[in-house]
Amino acid sequence: MANVVIANSTFLDMTSHGMTTATSVAEAYGLTGTPIPTTATINVALVLERANDPTALLNSDWGTRQQQFEQLDNDSALWSTYGAATENYTAVTNALNDMGIPIVGDASGTGGYITSQDSRTIWVSLTPENFQTLFGTTGYQTASLEQGGMFYWEGHLSLPEGMDVAGLWFDAPPVWGTEPGTSNLAGEASVSPPKGALSIGNSLSNNPSTQYPNEIAENFYNFPLTGKDVPTATVGLVEPGIGGALPPGSDYTLQEGLNSYLRSAGIDKDGEFYVVAKNGERYSWGDPDVSNPGERSLDLGVVAAINPYGKVGLYAGSGFAPEGGAYANSYTAYQSSFWDQTNNPAAVSSSFSIISQSAPDSPFAFAVRELFVDAALRNVSTFIANNDWGSSYSFSNGLANQNANLSSPYAVLVGGTSITTVAAAPHDPTVAHEPSPSQSVYGQAMAGHMSMLWRLIEGGLTQLPSGVSGTDATQTTLLESVWNSYVIGNNNVIGPEGGLEAAAGSDGGVDTTQPTPWYQTAFGLTPTSANPGGGTGRGAPDVAANAGGNMFYLAPGDTMQPGDIWEDLGTSAATPLWASLAAQITTIFGDQGLPSLGYMNDLLYTAAAIAPASFNDITFGNNVTSYYYDNDGQYSSGGWPVTLTGFGYSAAPGYDLTTGLGTPNGTLLARALTTIAHEQYTYGSTPDVLDQTGAGGWTTPVSESLLVQSMSSRNAAIDVTAGEHSLTFGSGVSSAFAWTSQLAQQSLQADFDPQLVRLFDKQTHGWVGQSSAAADGSLSVEINGTSTTTPRGTLTNDFGFVDFVANDGNTVVRVASAVAVAETVGNASDQQAVVRIRQNGEDSLSLTFYRVDDHNGTIGGLRPGEAGYAEAALGRAYTTSTGGTSIAGPGYGNYGQAMLTNVDAGNIIAMHLVNDTSGESFWAFSEANEANASGGHVGHLWNYGVNTWGWEDTYGGGDRDYNDLVVQLDFTSASGNGWLV
Repeated sequence: MANVVIANSTFLDMTSHGMTTATSVAEAYGLTGTPIPTTATINVALVLERANDPTALLNSDWGTRQQQFEQLDNDSALWSTYGAATENYTAVTNALNDMGIPIVGDASGTGGYITSQDSRTIWVSLTPENFQTLFGTTGYQTASLEQGGMFYWEGHLSLPEGMDVAGLWFDAPPVWGTEPGTSNLAGEASVSPPKGALSIGNSLSNNPSTQYPNEIAENFYNFPLTGKDVPTATVGLVEPGIGGALPPGSDYTLQEGLNSYLRSAGIDKDGEFYVVAKNGERYSWGDPDVSNPGERSLDLGVVAAINPYGKVGLYAGSGFAPEGGAYANSYTAYQSSFWDQTNNPAAVSSSFSIISQSAPDSPFAFAVRELFVDAALRNVSTFIANNDWGSSYSFSNGLANQNANLSSPYAVLVGGTSITTVAAAPHDPTVAHEPSPSQSVYGQAMAGHMSMLWRLIEGGLTQLPSGVSGTDATQTTLLESVWNSYVIGNNNVIGPEGGLEAAAGSDGGVDTTQPTPWYQTAFGLTPTSANPGGGTGRGAPDVAANAGGNMFYLAPGDTMQPGDIWEDLGTSAATPLWASLAAQITTIFGDQGLPSLGYMNDLLYTAAAIAPASFNDITFGNNVTSYYYDNDGQYSSGGWPVTLTGFGYSAAPGYDLTTGLGTPNGTLLARALTTIAHEQYTYGSTPDVLDQTGAGGWTTPVSESLLVQSMSSRNAAIDVTAGEHSLTFGSGVSSAFAWTSQLAQQSLQADFDPQLVRLFDKQTHGWVGQSSAAADGSLSVEINGTSTTTPRGTLTNDFGFVDFVANDGNTVVRVASAVAVAETVGNASDQQAVVRIRQNGEDSLSLTFYRVDDHNGTIGGLRPGEAGYAEAALGRAYTTSTGGTSIAGPGYGNYGQAMLTNVDAGNIIAMHLVNDTSGESFWAFSEANEANASGGHVGHLWNYGVNTWGWEDTYGGGDRDYNDLVVQLDFTSASGNGWLV
C-alpha cells in the first residue's frame, strides 16, 4: 500500500513554527544524528477527527453548555457525538493490526496511554522498522534517547493510503517537549534599557516577603473557603514522570512529607492525595531536572495548603520506561488527567509546558488543540502556567512570543504578579525611591495622594496605607505589579538565578496562529501582537496571581523530606493557586445545586464585565524581555552575548497582555460566578434589559423604565431614542474620581477601610435620568451626533445594563434597569436575599425594598409618583431577618449588611431611600422624585453593575456623586451553607 505525504509534517512544523528561518533540523539545531537503534521504540499518538464538530456547543454560554452536557449524558450520547466515528476508528485500528503495529494503552490508561474511540486516540509502539513502514521515513536521535537525546526526522511524514488520521504526537524526550530551533527574526531591532530593574515592584528578590500558599490565598486574594473545614473538589496536577516519586532510599513517605509541610503551614489535617502512574514514576532520570521534583512539590504544596480538605491527584503520564518507548512527554500527563474517569478531577493544573511551537495547520497542532477540547467536553477546568521568562518565552528569536501549543481557548492561561506589602514597600527602591521618595508609589500612597491611592485601590488596596502597621502591614497589599525580576546591570541582564534563560518574569502576548476566542471578542478585545507586522489572535494570559518578585511561596523542598521548606516562585505557583480557587468555587456551585465549573473562560470574562471588583486590576509593570543571541550584542546573559529588542507588553487599566483580567478577589469572584451561572442555567428565558437584533441594534424586550447615565471626560451631547420616546441631554465632565463599578463593588466588603471610602466622597458624575420604553421597541444612543458601540453588551445585557461607548472612547452612556429580578437558586421561593450597604453620605439614611408588578415600578395599576403609590409600596415592603421593613444606613464611610426574607423567584424588586436628616425621600424611578428647573424629574439612582446601585441622598441632586448609599442585592449567596454571605 502506497504512503501519502502528510502536509506540514516536518519536524520543524512540530517544533519551530515562527521561530526560525532554517529549513532543516541540522540547520535549525546545529546537530546531526544517527538512526534510532533497532532495540529502541517510539510511542506515537494517532489522533482522529471527531464524528461531529463541538465548536457551536462550546461557543454557547456556560449555562447552555451545561444543559446540553446533561442531556447528552442522559442519552449516553456525548462521546458517540464528539468522539471518533466508529467507522474511522475501526478502519485505522484494523489497518494497524494488518501491518503488525502494536497498539498500546486503553480507555483506562493502561501502561500510561489513553487509547479509546472516545478520546479519538490510538497510541502505537514503533520499532525503527515500523516507524519507517508507517511514516515512510527514518527516525533519528542526536544521542541515546534514554540519556536525553533529541528524537527527530527529516522531511515530511506520510501515512498509508486510506488511513484517515488528522493528528500526531510523539512521546519523546525531553519531558518539556522539544524546544524550538530559533533564528533572529527581529532584524536590526535593538534597545538599551536604563540600568536597573526592568519593571517596578520586583526588587526584593534577595530578601522577599514569604508566606505559605494558604496565607497568600487568604490575606491577599480573599479565597471564599480558605480556613473553612469544607471538603473541596479534587484538583489534578500534571506531573510528567515524577508523579509522587521520592529520592531512592528515602526513609520517609510522601504522606509523611506532605503532613509535615501542612503542619508547618498551620494546618492540623493530613493531606489527601493519589497518584496515577500506570507505567511507573521516577524521581530522576538522566538529568535530575528532567522529571522536575521541585515542580511537583511546589504544585502539591500549593493545592494541599489552600484546600487541605480536598483531594489532590498527581498524574505522571506515560512515565519513564525507555525500554517500552515511554518518556513521560507532558502530552501524556495532560491526557491522563483529562481522561481519568475514576477520580474525575474537577480542575487540572499544569506547570509543565509543551514548549514546542507547532504550525497551526500541522497534525501536531491538531493533536494538542483537540486534547484541550476533550478537557472542555469532559467538564474539566484546566489551568496552564503561561510561563516564566517574560515576553520572550525564553525563545531567542528577538520577538515577543506566546506558546501556540498551550494557548488553548479552552484552558485558563495564568500569568504572574509580584505582591509588595505595606511592610515591604520601603525596602524596594523602585516602589519607595523612584523617581524620588516623595514621588514614588510608596511616598504618594503614604501621603494620601488621591490619584495614587485610586490606582492602588483598583489593584486591590483595601486599607489606607498610612494607617496600617505591625503584623497587618505584612498582610496588606500596597502594590501588585507584573512579575518581572530581570535587572540591567553593567552590560549584562540578570535574573535571580541567571540571565534571560532563568525564570524571572511573567510571559504574555498573542498567539497569532489562532483567532481571538469568542469570549475575548465579546469582552471588546482585539489582542494585537507587539511584533513587527502585528497580527491578532488569542490573547494571553487570562488571569494572574502572585508568582515571585517581592513575594515568594513557602513550599515543600523537591525531596518532600519532612522539615525541608524553601522559598519558591513562578507561574508554577500562581497556576495551582487558581486551580485551588476553581475547586473551591466548584464546591460552592455544588452546594447551590449547580454543575461543576468545567470549561469556564467565558464566565471569567462575563464576571469582569458585570462585577469588575472580582479582579484586582494590575496596572504597574511590564514583561519586556525579547532578545536574540548576537556575538556583537552589548549585553551578556547567562554567559552569552545578546541583543535586546524591546518587544513585549505593559500592564494597563482593564485587560492587558501581561496579567489578563487581573488577580482574583476570590469571594467576590465566587459571588459573581454563581450569579452568572444561575442566570444562565435556570433563567435563560427571563427578559434581559435589552435584546440585540441580528443587525447589531438593540430593542427593549418589555415595557420598562430605564436609567440613562453618563460618564465623560468632556462635555457631550447625548440622544437616546427608545421607540417613540426620546431623551436628549448634555453630559457634564465627570470628576476624576467619580465612582466606578469596580470601586463601588470593592467598597461592599466588610473590611474595606472607611477612610478610603470617605476620601473619595463628593466626586461628581456626568448625568443621570430616566426613559420610558415600550415592549419590542428599538433603542439607540448617539453621542455628539455619532452612533455608538456596545463592546461588552452581549455579556452584560443579561445582568441589567448595556454600555454605549463613543467612538473616541471619552464618553460612556449606560442604559440600565432600575429594578432587580430575584433569580434565586433553583427557581425557589420564600428565600433570603443578602443586602450589602456602604454609606458615603453624612446624613442619616434608611432604605426599603418593595415588590413591584413590572419593570416600570407599577403596583396594582399605580405608577411611581401617582397618588397612593407610597402607601402601596409600603404594603409591598420586604421584611428583614430582624423583623423590620426599613434598613438603616451604617453611618458615614461604614459597611452594613441585612437579609431580606420571603423573596420569591422572579420577584421584581425596587428601592425607596429616605434621608432621615432632611426628611426627604427618593425613589428608583425619577418620575416619583422632585422636578428640576427644566420641568423634568431628578434621578437619584446610579447603576454600578450587576444588582448594584448608588444613591444620591440630597434633594435636587446635591453633588451628584451617587455613592451616598451604595447597595447590592445578592439572591444566591445565602443558599446552601451560605459560604458566600
